[in-house]
Amino acid sequence: MTAAFMDLVDVTIVNIAIPSIERDLSASFGAIQWITAGYALAFAAGLITGGRLGDIYGRKRLFLIGMAGFTVASALCGLAANPEILVAARLLQGAMAALMVPQVLAIIHVTFPAHERGKVFGLFGAIVGLGAVSGPLLGALLTQWNLFGLEWRPIFLINLPVGMAGLLLGRAFITESRAERTLRLDLVGVVLVTLGLLMLIYPLTRGRELGWPLWGHLCMAGSAVVFGAFVAYEKYKTRKDGSPLVELSLFRVKSFAAGIAVQLTFGVVMGIFFLVWTLYMQMGLGWSPLRAGLTGVPFSIAVSVAAGLSVQKLVPRFGRKVLQAGALTMAGGLLLYIWEAGRYGAAIQSWQMVPPLVIMGLGMGLIVAPLTDAVLSDVPREHAGSASGLINTTGQMGNALGLGLVSVVFFGSIDGQRLTPDRVGTVFADAFQGSLWWVVGILAAIFAIMFALPKRPKQHLEGETVAGPDLSGDLSSGPSGPSGQAGPSSPRQEPEQVPA
Repeated sequence: MTAAFMDLVDVTIVNIAIPSIERDLSASFGAIQWITAGYALAFAAGLITGGRLGDIYGRKRLFLIGMAGFTVASALCGLAANPEILVAARLLQGAMAALMVPQVLAIIHVTFPAHERGKVFGLFGAIVGLGAVSGPLLGALLTQWNLFGLEWRPIFLINLPVGMAGLLLGRAFITESRAERTLRLDLVGVVLVTLGLLMLIYPLTRGRELGWPLWGHLCMAGSAVVFGAFVAYEKYKTRKDGSPLVELSLFRVKSFAAGIAVQLTFGVVMGIFFLVWTLYMQMGLGWSPLRAGLTGVPFSIAVSVAAGLSVQKLVPRFGRKVLQAGALTMAGGLLLYIWEAGRYGAAIQSWQMVPPLVIMGLGMGLIVAPLTDAVLSDVPREHAGSASGLINTTGQMGNALGLGLVSVVFFGSIDGQRLTPDRVGTVFADAFQGSLWWVVGILAAIFAIMFALPKRPKQHLEGETVAGPDLSGDLSSGPSGPSGQAGPSSPRQEPEQVPA
């Protein structure tokens, strides 16, 4: 629980401090994007591999290694003297999180019998909700207080005592476990998918500052070739020993393929919105980190409320219509936000932002909680663990891609504008509105893709149904045995519905 809370807070705490980091380190917009996108990219690339390493070498061991590495990386972030060191430390932090986070649900699975896991996941959901609400607010307070003159640095340094407590607790109370079958790592697959992502996202992030050079376009085009090679190698790996990084047969299931597309595009939505929203409030409107953080609290509360209602009450009755209603509700909130940003300009107040944020939060809650079950609905049980890991990895990849696209949809409209003190608010408001139109368009595509999801998702449950947003999911392992099926001790042969 300590690890899950620390990871989620660290993801949400950084955005609110970005303007302070930009001023203190004189960081470029590209570096700012990489402070967030680098973490998401390293996290996404290592999630499935991190789970597989836990199965092979022991989940407790990998949990403690990941926790220790995450704590050290947090210290490096807090002590960074320039943007380059901070970006490198964030990459390391994401990689260590990819070792630590997959073990959380795997350890719960092997520690508690099925009839007790409902209560455990209920506690897990509460911790996840607490982290989602407290992360931005904690980041705002730590930045605003400027403890010991450190400005933004305490948002990372606060992980040190938490991480050390997690190490001591984990060493004392976690029981070691590993898969009974001998498993293999798909290192070539990891290299190919990471290279493909870098070739796509790095030029998007840096291209604007460098004048969109030819090599950037060639890299983005070449990423398609690398992803093609990845698919070909995964087919070969399946024939060779049945232990690919990604179980490609899953994409023959219509609902799963559609769900992966929804997860990827929804990750893009989140990556774009949260970064441009922070820049708009703090750099465009000149608000303090605390004011910006408090403004986002209604959004977090709305997400939590809608997530609980969607799983417990709405999805069992209305099926996929709940998810589609969520996409339309989010789009409605964005349209209201666009109108308000244009109507009030730089004079907009926090209370005027509450209605669109609450509407957006309700829409997001209707999507994030039931999406995993909808995607897994028609997946064979023996592949459910691999499928669940792939869902969450895809969401992180989408988030990294969305953060990279901010160069195009937000900063692109600011380029060439005169940012005099009296025009900053207007220019940033216009860029914010333009970015939100992109997000509305993506949500319209998500709504259409959702028609491929099953009308009534089946609930793959071992214990009680638990409502809540799933930010970690089961990332514990891919296919384990020689046939590509999960081994007997693999932590999700028949997965519970967990907080997403």
